[in-house]
Amino acid sequence: MRSVAPYSPGSGPDAVMRILGERLSRTWGQQLVIDNKPGANGFIAIGDAKRAAPDGYTVLQLDNTHMALQPHVFKQLPYDPAKDFEPVAPVYFTNFFIVVAADSPWKDVGDLVKAAKAAPGDVTYGSWGIGSVAHVGAAMFEAATDTKMVHVPFKDMGNVYTSIATGDIKWAFGTAATAGPMYQAKKVKFLALAAPRRLPGYADVPTVGEAGGPAGFEVKTWVGLFAPAGTAKAVVDKINADVGQVLATAEVRERLATFGFEPYIGPPAELTKAIERDSRTFGEVVKRARISLD
Repeated sequence: MRSVAPYSPGSGPDAVMRILGERLSRTWGQQLVIDNKPGANGFIAIGDAKRAAPDGYTVLQLDNTHMALQPHVFKQLPYDPAKDFEPVAPVYFTNFFIVVAADSPWKDVGDLVKAAKAAPGDVTYGSWGIGSVAHVGAAMFEAATDTKMVHVPFKDMGNVYTSIATGDIKWAFGTAATAGPMYQAKKVKFLALAAPRRLPGYADVPTVGEAGGPAGFEVKTWVGLFAPAGTAKAVVDKINADVGQVLATAEVRERLATFGFEPYIGPPAELTKAIERDSRTFGEVVKRARISLD
């Protein structure tokens, strides 16, 4: 059996799939091979899985960028999220911190908003590319706070947080997995978490609402498993049940927590709802901010 993914070896999603793969291989009595195919906005991996036989031997690991955001920033996609794939199982989700330099004068989100309002178009924020979740999330933040800031896209995610630490840009969204190492090294600090509640392991970091920002403001990404369209429901349900069982174990929950990831357990229909919900949100933001990759 094969799990195709658009993520590089060693990345957070890859690490989680390998953790699951070890246990699922034992459950199924056959090796789950992790097939990394990064690049081209995920299109290489997606195309591979789209062409695969719908026999239950191929799953595709994707996140809400591929399934809910990209349809709004590309006029044409080489896949249709709804028609080409069957939702199989949610895996995990992670919310984003507002990351600033360790020596930033901003003490909370209220300070960031005040600075942006005092000098419209002067405060800079970074992301790992136009149309990324970090970019769209910041556009959501601008709309929620009635501010206008300057987007600085980078080609490499790591450079975003290095540039914050050195003061080249003022802030960016980042997860515990991506910005955590710089945070642990005290090169950056987290003003707040864009989530409904604080994250275990980072209990001293308030939510955006608690830190003087808009109440209920949330930016997150989730990862799930999909199968080629036409895969039998019984097969989908079997994989879903086995994945959920693995995610529910204390050992796996603890492993995910080291990345700041939280298990996301639910039926296949939960992924459909998540895609529809995020697609509405992203669609509105992309249209308002005129974000396009074509």
